[in-house]
Amino acid sequence: MSSKPSKDETRAAYRHFLAIPTRWMDNDVYGHVNNVVYYSYFDTVVNKWLIDGGQLDYLRSETIGLVVETSCSYFRPIAFPDTIAAGLRVAHLGRSSVRYEVGLFRNDEPAAAAAGHFVHVYVDRASNRPVAIGEAMRSALQELMVK
Repeated sequence: MSSKPSKDETRAAYRHFLAIPTRWMDNDVYGHVNNVVYYSYFDTVVNKWLIDGGQLDYLRSETIGLVVETSCSYFRPIAFPDTIAAGLRVAHLGRSSVRYEVGLFRNDEPAAAAAGHFVHVYVDRASNRPVAIGEAMRSALQELMVK
């Protein structure tokens, strides 16, 4: 599913969800969540999934994921006090990289308000050189894969 997101993107296309409440400060002067905040939601769902699954110890890990590419398509506005259901899936799993795709669903709406992706390249913290994704993380990421 690595194609451009569609305004018809549905919850069924995602493997994991995280509820994220919007905050008053997320709104901009136009009365909806500012576009830069959507990327924060993307980061939140991915990193919470990694931490909860024991795949990310950001203080001690010798391997870290660097974001090298990101995009977002906006379909419908989100505004405070909406709650977002952030859907997560993996569209591509390489030797040292993974493409996460995220759909943001407003409250109980069936179609995505926004959808996008970001790519992590896993590197050695000290050298900043790419390293192979470990077996435990690869196995966990495969559970999020879409065909």
